[in-house]
Amino acid sequence: MSKTINLVCEEQQINAYGKFGEIEVWPGSPYPLGATWSPKGCNFAVFSEGATRMDLSLFREDAPEKEIYRIQMMEQTDLVWHVFIPNIETGWRYGYRAHGEWNPNAGMLYNPHKLLLDPYAKGVGEEIQWGPAMFPYPIKGKTENRFLKMNKKDSAPFMTKGVVIDTSFDWEGDELLKHPMHNTIIYEAHVKGLTQLMPDVPAAERGTYKALGHPAVIEYLKNLGVTAIELMPVHHFVQDDRLVKMGLRNYWGYNSLSFLAPHPDYAAADKPEDQVREFKVMVKELHKAGLEVILDVVYNHTAEGNHYGPMLGMKGLDNQNYYRLVQDQEQFYMDYTGTGNTIDMTSPRSLQMVMDSLRYWITEMHVDGFRFDLASALARGLFEVGKLSTFLDTIHQDPIISQVKLIAEPWDVGPGGYQVGGFPVLWSEWNGKYRDNVRAFWRGDAIGVGELAYRLSGSSDLYELSGRRPGASINFITAHDGFTLRDLYSYDDKHNEANGENNNDGENHNHSWNCGVEGPTNDPEINALRLKMQRNMLITLFISQGVPMLTMGDEYGRTQNGNNNAYCQDNEISWFDWDWSAEQRALHSFTRKLIALRKDNPIFHRRRFFNGRTIDDSNLSDILWIRPDGNEMGEGDWSDDQVRSLGMLLNGEEMDEYDERGQRIKDDIFLVVLNAFWETVKFRMPGVQEFTRWEALIDSTTDEIPVQEDILAGGEYAAAPRSMHVFRLKTRTANQTGDGHRKVTIVDQVRKLWAMIQE
Repeated sequence: MSKTINLVCEEQQINAYGKFGEIEVWPGSPYPLGATWSPKGCNFAVFSEGATRMDLSLFREDAPEKEIYRIQMMEQTDLVWHVFIPNIETGWRYGYRAHGEWNPNAGMLYNPHKLLLDPYAKGVGEEIQWGPAMFPYPIKGKTENRFLKMNKKDSAPFMTKGVVIDTSFDWEGDELLKHPMHNTIIYEAHVKGLTQLMPDVPAAERGTYKALGHPAVIEYLKNLGVTAIELMPVHHFVQDDRLVKMGLRNYWGYNSLSFLAPHPDYAAADKPEDQVREFKVMVKELHKAGLEVILDVVYNHTAEGNHYGPMLGMKGLDNQNYYRLVQDQEQFYMDYTGTGNTIDMTSPRSLQMVMDSLRYWITEMHVDGFRFDLASALARGLFEVGKLSTFLDTIHQDPIISQVKLIAEPWDVGPGGYQVGGFPVLWSEWNGKYRDNVRAFWRGDAIGVGELAYRLSGSSDLYELSGRRPGASINFITAHDGFTLRDLYSYDDKHNEANGENNNDGENHNHSWNCGVEGPTNDPEINALRLKMQRNMLITLFISQGVPMLTMGDEYGRTQNGNNNAYCQDNEISWFDWDWSAEQRALHSFTRKLIALRKDNPIFHRRRFFNGRTIDDSNLSDILWIRPDGNEMGEGDWSDDQVRSLGMLLNGEEMDEYDERGQRIKDDIFLVVLNAFWETVKFRMPGVQEFTRWEALIDSTTDEIPVQEDILAGGEYAAAPRSMHVFRLKTRTANQTGDGHRKVTIVDQVRKLWAMIQE
């Protein structure tokens, strides 16, 4: 043991409190957990039920590898160890050493030789330096049970530490934006990936929170038209030892260790205290622009892995409470996440940690919502995923957490983990069925047009019976995990060789289609088809009921060269490229106009599901499904899995919707025509020729919006192979009463005057 350490803990055996050289020790308080600083000093509090003693180790800011003080936390109240150090300045590094029983077979892993990061640390210091000391057992052994032996090498010089910080900040009146869910358009992005190559941001600031709050980046997001940015993990996470050795980096960040600290690599500032302020400034600037901030949070597991993993924090503080252990084999971990461990949400203290973290990010960091990675793992009871889980119940009764946007990734890798449609009210979900059904339909798979109709109309089959609304469905074609939209139509197979796993990683079932050639080609017909397919998917996404989520870069056709699992590609493979070709600029303009059309027309983002029936004793329906021959879809059409063409009439005049003042919302009448068939299909335009004219707004065979073409009812419209079209009904003078109303409604024209069309 180094003689430079002031072992206050030894002197405390005579006098527990008082002045010990240059430092003073008081009992402190068990709440709040973590390191809570004020001008009077800092209170340290950490939970551990099984530890028999807890030490606080302190390190100076300018020499974080050298332990200066080791102080015994003499008080334990309600299983929380606590101590107060008066007059301590911000910037000090700290960690804990937990004493207790070493009995891996019983899940007890107390090893005071390992410095442990505070799960409640609000700022973190230098990165881990990987080596044998970071593991609680001797890693050089080759026997399977080598993890049962204690490794007594001190990890403190190599371990990342918590940092004492001042969290005060002038928000200048900033508040959460609280955009209604049905009006929300989400942009899934990465702090570094979006800004690393942005030419308008100073080079030293690129890839950071400061860059994301830069006026040029904010203007881009506003101009695109999105209302919320969903950031991939920004909780402090660990760079995996395996990736570091391969010369790679964990880019996605699904490897959390501390749930209150922003990841320091994404900060332009050097000091942890300034990094926290930088994050807050970013949020404040985004809010000024009307953009909500949603965080992708990873509470289902940590970077400590399984029984062969390192000891970094919770594993050493209280393994039995923080992690799910195999019953009757507590040396092993239940792995519902595919990462080696699963945080135990049935443990009150683990649950408290997650809730405290969520409240902190809402109240202290002003974020507007959360997307919960592998949320099914959080909602598990003893075994199964359940709507009545403690995790869900606690969130629902919390007056702060329950009022922000809550989005579940509704699956994990355990049995019964696929829970799309299974979460309760208040929750929205990444709708995996939307992604799969839309991709399959457009590729030509025999899924049945009924599945597509459900997805277009808000997935009422998944959400309506549980009392939820279309906003429960987060619709997405692509996400960070998988092909980009451009790659979805450039590759049949994944190409993940750069990840160093012999292309064995990543999803094999992508519903992708290379349009005839694998990868880049100079064939103009194939490239034109690929662009058309991208436009088809973008149109589908933005005219569907629910909440659209656009993945960073899909608006211009970003490629990852066929890599569908770029989790370790912190480079140009993953980063947003701001240098666009003319073709990419056209796709971006197309996407921006699509978003504007959606925002301008409430029929595309209804708060409630369609009724599909008469409203207010009228003869009108709010939605009508039409065959290519112009007639209504029948039962046989819905059950025919070979049907590849469909018309969807959206009746904005009969929306059962009201604004915040209780005023009835009305909109235009739109006709959406989808043709996923590989040949041209002629659609008879619904209505009566003397009354009805359709204005062509969108045609996926071109990047122009609007198309500015009028189509008469009763005539045939040639829908090109694999194309999508949107029309708006124009009122003709012959069908107008004196006060501007229609003499004959469009639904009546389709239903009652079909015979006239036939004649």
